[in-house]
Amino acid sequence: MNSTSKQHIALISVHGDPAIEIGKEEAGGQNVYVRHVGEALANLGWHVDMFTRKASAEDSAIVEHGPRCRTIRLKAGPEAFVPRDNIFGYADEFVEELLKFQHQAGIKYALVHTNYWISSWVGMQWKKRQGIPQVHTYHSLGAVKYQAVDTIPMIATTRLETEKTVLETAERIVATSPQEKEHMRSLVSQKGNIDIIPCGTDIRRFGAINRLEARQQLGLDPEEKIIFYIGRFDKRKGIETLVRAVGRSELRGNANLKLIIGGGSRPGQSDGIERERIEGIVAELGMTDFTIFPGRISDELLPVYYTAADVCVVPSHYEPFGLVAIEAMACGTPVVASDVGGLQFTVVPEETGLLAPPKDEVAFATAIDRILSNPEWRNQLGQGARTRVEQKFSWDGVAHQLSDLYTTLIPKYEKVLVKAGA
Repeated sequence: MNSTSKQHIALISVHGDPAIEIGKEEAGGQNVYVRHVGEALANLGWHVDMFTRKASAEDSAIVEHGPRCRTIRLKAGPEAFVPRDNIFGYADEFVEELLKFQHQAGIKYALVHTNYWISSWVGMQWKKRQGIPQVHTYHSLGAVKYQAVDTIPMIATTRLETEKTVLETAERIVATSPQEKEHMRSLVSQKGNIDIIPCGTDIRRFGAINRLEARQQLGLDPEEKIIFYIGRFDKRKGIETLVRAVGRSELRGNANLKLIIGGGSRPGQSDGIERERIEGIVAELGMTDFTIFPGRISDELLPVYYTAADVCVVPSHYEPFGLVAIEAMACGTPVVASDVGGLQFTVVPEETGLLAPPKDEVAFATAIDRILSNPEWRNQLGQGARTRVEQKFSWDGVAHQLSDLYTTLIPKYEKVLVKAGA
């Protein structure tokens, strides 16, 4: 083990709590990424502190995930849920609480890896104070997101400026796909250092059982044609496209057709409102009798749902990576996804699934029908999907790549400090 691997590093995810239940409002791919990267880095010998905002008075201030990995919740703003577009107003307070924790704990962090633009701002302030080297993962680019929304939020200017500054000043940016790197270069800045290191998944947990066992566990018929979606209820996730595509399916009259739309929602919150809208479309199209809304799916049951499905659909308007796609692929389930962003990297058309233009319900219907109507080809795609994940997207492999990156950056930073007399 390299001696640098025993140092303390900080992962910052201000709005994405690594210790939260996945599936709660605004809890998704980023939370999964930070948690699993942190745990895998700790297994390699790093001491990993993951900093996030305390969003509930009932939440523990510190959650121990293992001997060298923990989540630290800092009080910044109210101890309550705050929509991500409003969290930046508490970023100054987050920085001060972070520095206070560091001082009280007596820890010198060798590097900070920030996640999402709000965290990047926190990391840049820390860097100004202490010269700590910064690695950053965007998870979502404002320049891409704002092309796909009708209403641009007031925070947009601040976000775009912050994303440009961190690209140009961080020691390294981690893009999760070649497509995301291209967007950074074409839409954000030509300056800055970018490495491509994908997201990962737990290849032991996803893919541990076969389809028949999964269906038995969930009480689903072995003969059913099951289409599965999992994710937040958010218009940008394209659930309406999926529902309307299934409404157009040639298999629509087949008594065995089943659509499962998984994901948590809270009444009155934005995700609860979107779920009600989707349920309304399902009813309007006469699909209620074969559509299931199981709600939040536990971590234990998620691999079972993926495995039970004939096809998993990821109809997002944009995804910088698309964690759901590789989780499904790890379970041997082919994916039909939007032909955008990182999904163009994770899903290989005709080998692990199919791609369709975003918001194109006709194209999605055609792609879904192609897979469901050919079980033998469906199984070939599933095998290809599992093989691709094993080769490219395991968390252990991702952590090794990040660890190597950190190891190259830290000595350079230490030399700079020595020269500066720090």
